[in-house]
Amino acid sequence: MPNLTAKELAGLSDQLNFEKVICAKYQAAIQETQDSELKTCFQQYADQHRQNYDCLLNFLK
Repeated sequence: MPNLTAKELAGLSDQLNFEKVICAKYQAAIQETQDSELKTCFQQYADQHRQNYDCLLNFLK
């Protein structure tokens, strides 16, 4: 793990939480819409935020 300050770790923690929440919101939106185009867009957005989350988490390992 890289040497990070407490402030940097707090920022990364905040960003991880943000990515997790946004991904969950897009997943919920997928379930709520009937429009197939919107479902596709929401899935792409959810996947991107999951990828962002995983990337940040891997950075911390």
